[in-house]
Amino acid sequence: MGWWPFKKRNASLISEPHLRGSRVWIQDLREICERCYDSRSHGQGLVLEIQNEWRGAHSKGDIEGLLLDGLERRAKRLLESNDKGWEECLDDEAFWKP
Repeated sequence: MGWWPFKKRNASLISEPHLRGSRVWIQDLREICERCYDSRSHGQGLVLEIQNEWRGAHSKGDIEGLLLDGLERRAKRLLESNDKGWEECLDDEAFWKP
């Protein structure tokens, strides 16, 4: 009888890898920058590290081209900024929108 509530079930769990979306990548980039808001040079070093991560994810096919382009534009602006530009990027809400 199949109604017995304590019966073992053979449920198959499908384990799919979690792919990071655009919001997650942008949020991670923003958190890195905000942790280093007073040390632009240290923050730019961390931006280079996460940039390598998303480039690797793109080469594996985990990130689409449009997302990579958006991340690269943000990274370029952050890496080329001076102290004042760094603070402006951190304060600009439109800069962080996906």
